[in-house]
Amino acid sequence: MLTEAVRDIPATAAIFGFFASVWLGWAQESPPATWRPWLLTGSVTALLTMLAGALLTWRDWDATTAFDEDTSKWFGIVVGLEVILAGAGAVVLRFRGRRDMVPVWIALVVGLHLFPVAALLDFPLIYLVGALVTIAALAAVPVARSRSLPVSAVNGLGAGGVLLTAALVCLLAAL
Repeated sequence: MLTEAVRDIPATAAIFGFFASVWLGWAQESPPATWRPWLLTGSVTALLTMLAGALLTWRDWDATTAFDEDTSKWFGIVVGLEVILAGAGAVVLRFRGRRDMVPVWIALVVGLHLFPVAALLDFPLIYLVGALVTIAALAAVPVARSRSLPVSAVNGLGAGGVLLTAALVCLLAAL
């Protein structure tokens, strides 16, 4: 479920930890009061996971990695397209008065971009994370509306929870 590229495991823990903290932070925009301590705990855990993953990546810097000249180029292209698509969609949504949908759009783009990333890195766990983040984005609006919750809270908890779980799995595997 992980990868044979040893250095990529703690690096993924660091990256997913960082982005989990972003999503869990976004969920704190206006969540139900009972969610706040859990979201804060998740955010802090995500940041600690990011730090530990970064330190383990540094420790394992000379270990195997999926990144070579060709993979790095394509990874940059995929991430560049993700950023452009997420940013353009966010601008359109803001101009249309749908700021509440920006985090959902970005989560959808993030989830979908993880599929080519998983293929490039030959890292099966990233396929699962991509699917679950995509599902979290698609489910956020109907779940939020059916329970009278802020979309940002539902979306942030879903995407952030998936990313934090994956970051912790990678961190534990890297130890």
